[in-house]
Amino acid sequence: MINKYIIEYAINALLRQGYKSFFIVFVFTLLTFLLTSVFFITNSMKYELGSTADALPEIMIQDLKGGRHSDIDVSLVEKILALKGVSDAVARVWGYYYFENAGVYFSLVGVDTFEEQYSGTLSKIVSEFEASDTLSSSMIIGAGVRDIMTKSYYKEYFNFIKPDGSIKKVNIAGVFDTDTALESNDMIVMSKDNIREIFDMPQDKATDITVKVANPEEIATIVSKLELMFPTARVLSKDDIKISYENIFNYKSGIFLALFIISIFTFFIIIYDKASGLSSEEKKEIGILKALGWRIEDVLKEKFYESFILSLFSYFLGVFLALGFVYIFQAPLLRDIFIGYSDLKPSFELPFIFDLQTLALVFFLSVPVYIAATIIPSWKTATLEADEVIR
Repeated sequence: MINKYIIEYAINALLRQGYKSFFIVFVFTLLTFLLTSVFFITNSMKYELGSTADALPEIMIQDLKGGRHSDIDVSLVEKILALKGVSDAVARVWGYYYFENAGVYFSLVGVDTFEEQYSGTLSKIVSEFEASDTLSSSMIIGAGVRDIMTKSYYKEYFNFIKPDGSIKKVNIAGVFDTDTALESNDMIVMSKDNIREIFDMPQDKATDITVKVANPEEIATIVSKLELMFPTARVLSKDDIKISYENIFNYKSGIFLALFIISIFTFFIIIYDKASGLSSEEKKEIGILKALGWRIEDVLKEKFYESFILSLFSYFLGVFLALGFVYIFQAPLLRDIFIGYSDLKPSFELPFIFDLQTLALVFFLSVPVYIAATIIPSWKTATLEADEVIR
């Protein structure tokens, strides 16, 4: 049964301790904030990478010359379509364009309105603008690209510099936005002919070829057939790219893991100091309470309320600060550990991912441990006689 008088005494005890309570709240909140921020960033980045990988084509074929990526012949599409199990093959025309004035790279993606698009984002753009024939003469840009271009006073058109030094002016017909910022934030969609002109790419060449398989169970078989058919080409499945993303993510996560271990180690140093014994003043207080008639369970209740109030307040304060830091201020400095290439790409916002498992993990790693570290030495002292404790 909850005793409001003991709770009131516990609150007053925390206030009497002043500096000590403030120090514990500060350290506890800081560690909770740090750990929760790390998990929030991790969850958001995992969601973005997973969503981006899901939007990729099932199989991609790239031509290699001297171990480097080279343009591929468009004529290979007919050979690929002849394979049993392949439902569609499209020659993609795309590339990275460096906008020197802003110091960022844009992803230029070419589309033809009569082709089946490999991603939902491109299908939506084509279906929206194909009737007006906009894509043949203009471009559709992502929200991040718009922000970068607006800062450089490109609001209605953009001048692309071709390899020969001449300028290709392309009008901006619209802006698109999707749920996956990594997919669309740096993307510019226009016709394949325009991109070929910007990159000086011949009409019979493409960047790569995407392959759609009718039965997902046959993807590995089709990959093997394509590797035999084109021994000098690189054949990548969606799963291969997902593994590549995960490897990069796991490497970056190692830095966060080191940060996590340091934070936990620091926290348990505090816990060890707390559990190693009470101060002489705390022991004297318990002895006086026992002399006044407090039972052992009353003393333990008061210490429980004291540690519970302090740790729970610090936990919620740390979580709320982490939510604001990550999803309002976009985690400056910390998120750069994951997206170190952001200085070459338009910045994007971390999507809000609320994971109860993350909050539960941080809670059970901190609050119950701190309560136990307070209760155990208090119990040892409370079992002694009052006069022995006071002496």
